[in-house]
Amino acid sequence: MPMRLPLRLCLEAHDGTTAGRRAGPTDRAPRNWIAVASAEHARRGRDHTPAGFMQVGHGKEAPLRRIAPGDRVTYYAPSTALGGRDRLQSFVSLGVVLPGVPYTVDMGSGFVPWRRDVRYLPAHDAPIGPLIPRLAFIDDPSHWGSKFRFGLVAIGDGDMQCIARAMGADLAALAL
Repeated sequence: MPMRLPLRLCLEAHDGTTAGRRAGPTDRAPRNWIAVASAEHARRGRDHTPAGFMQVGHGKEAPLRRIAPGDRVTYYAPSTALGGRDRLQSFVSLGVVLPGVPYTVDMGSGFVPWRRDVRYLPAHDAPIGPLIPRLAFIDDPSHWGSKFRFGLVAIGDGDMQCIARAMGADLAALAL
C-alpha cells in the first residue's frame, strides 16, 4: 500500500504573502491605502486620543484585515459631512497603521464598528483635482471618482508620495 503524505496547499497572494497567514511588518513591505470617509469622520479618527484610529466601509471588519501594521493610509473625503453635497474632494489625514489587530468599539444604539489604530502625522488638506493627472492608480481621469466606490483602495509608493507631498507631510516619517 503506498504511503500517503498530507497535501499542503500553499496559495500566494499578489503581495507575496501566503494565504492563511496574517501578514505582518516582517512578512512584506508596507503597503499604501486610500480610505474613503467624510472629512468629519476621518478627522474624528485622526484627533482621537490616546491614539488615532481608522474605520472603513461603515465599520466593516474585512477591509481592515487587508491592512497590516506599518502600512500607510490616507483618507480621501468626498464631502465634509456624511451625505454632504459640498464636494470637498480632498485628502484630509495621513498616517501609519500601528501594531495590533482590528477591534470593535460600542458606539451605542447598536453600532459596533471595527477599527485599527493609526499614528497620524501633521498634514493639511489637499484637494485631489490638481493631483489627478499625476496619480498612477487613476486609469481614466474623466471617471476618477469610480476608484473610491468600495471605500478602500491600494496604491503604489509613488502615488502615496505625491499625496503626502501635497499634504505637506514628512516623507521620512512615512518611510517613503
